[in-house]
Amino acid sequence: MSEMYIPRGKLLKASNGSIYELTILLAKRALELADGDAPLVDHPETKVLENAFREVLEDKIIVKVSRKK
Repeated sequence: MSEMYIPRGKLLKASNGSIYELTILLAKRALELADGDAPLVDHPETKVLENAFREVLEDKIIVKVSRKK
């Protein structure tokens, strides 16, 4: 990213406070973008991981919570 300050709390909010879930979320979204999915941000960057970070920061993607029965 281009020297952008990213507040950790805002990123962790998308993953219910789990750094592990955040890492998986960003990796999966970056792979989807690399495979041709359209970015959900208005001004996409050239790097897919940057787009994934921006999507999290703009609340475009979050971890889906599944409850086991």
